[in-house]
Amino acid sequence: MEVMLQFLFGVLALITAIMSIESRDIVRSILYFLLFNVVVGAIIYLLGAPYVAVFQLLVYAGGVSVLFLATLHTIGEKIKK
Repeated sequence: MEVMLQFLFGVLALITAIMSIESRDIVRSILYFLLFNVVVGAIIYLLGAPYVAVFQLLVYAGGVSVLFLATLHTIGEKIKK
């Protein structure tokens, strides 16, 4: 059961990573990146490393994604087509 759950999370991580790269909207791309990091944190937790999973969630899903959104907000309309 646990192996199947890890496989499903792995497929979900792959899908969100591809969507993050392929998305043309920068905000959606950042949100897919955030979701990817949350899924990777869940995989790490399922593998038995809860402290690493918390670190993954705090630093990558929290910090890096918020920095991307703050940078996007600061740049503003400069990146519009």
